[in-house]
Amino acid sequence: MPHIKLPADLPGIRSAMAFRPETAKPLNELAEILLHRPNSLPQGDRELIATYVSYLNDCYFCQTVHGAIAAACLNDDHDLVIRVKADFHVAEISEKLKTLLVIAAKVQKGGKSVTATDVEAARAHGATDMEIHDTVLIAAAFCMYNRYVDGLDAWQPRTEEAYRERGKRTAREGYVQMSKEFLPQAVR
Repeated sequence: MPHIKLPADLPGIRSAMAFRPETAKPLNELAEILLHRPNSLPQGDRELIATYVSYLNDCYFCQTVHGAIAAACLNDDHDLVIRVKADFHVAEISEKLKTLLVIAAKVQKGGKSVTATDVEAARAHGATDMEIHDTVLIAAAFCMYNRYVDGLDAWQPRTEEAYRERGKRTAREGYVQMSKEFLPQAVR
């Protein structure tokens, strides 16, 4: 049961965003820039970073919906998402992404945990400064998004199937477009 009166028909962050649409707009725009817009780091990799941080934060809604988006970007490979969460070091992902996930995990613990050695390892595997920057910001933003959902105790469907179709649509259409379903016209 949510701690405040959130729209009952919207799960997770969507209910919190519908409650306060004027804050939803910049949050969706940030997600759009970091996760959906063209970038040298593939969309699926960026979604895996968001998924992994959400997993570390034990936010069921965010790890499940972003895992579904990641899978949609990765030829519907839901098993890969599971393997990344279980132990990304042995998952079939690039070495560059593995080094970025190390950085993301350290940001999740606290930004000062990231070391110059972590950044140099990412660079050694081809990560650009922009990709390192975006990894840090994705990890930091998802700590906020996760706490937003869980801090309000927003309703979260507990079946992964409930997230898969939305994941496919969000992968195609992006966050700003998908938010049009629940945000008033005036704040989109």
